[in-house]
Amino acid sequence: MNPFNFNFGDDNDQDNLLKIIPPNYAVVKNDRGQIRVNKVGLSFTCLFFCNLPAIFRADWYNFFCMIGVELFGAMLLTYATGVNLYTAASSLTFFFSLLWTGIYNLMYFRHLQNLGYKPVDERSANLLKSRRYFK
Repeated sequence: MNPFNFNFGDDNDQDNLLKIIPPNYAVVKNDRGQIRVNKVGLSFTCLFFCNLPAIFRADWYNFFCMIGVELFGAMLLTYATGVNLYTAASSLTFFFSLLWTGIYNLMYFRHLQNLGYKPVDERSANLLKSRRYFK
């Protein structure tokens, strides 16, 4: 899906797209022509909406990983303290929001890399490599 209707075969379109993207965003593309534009760094949407940004991006792999980690943490707290599961999950919500704020964009880009996405331009490649999002 190309949200900006740019054809990446034309250098002018690619340059125009890169002019409107903020410097802390990276553009990646796979072999089928699907493009993903996302921020590199903290995910403040995860701070406020916990794991909903994964649903908004249709990132089901990371969504279910996040849910699994949250359930494991809640069950561990239930086992350690004896409180019920709902209370344990509620008390860990802020902790997990902070955790996903710090690492969700990293998880998202790493999963895209595993799916075959590659940076579109040199700026995106340098940004992803300098922040250690891509290997």
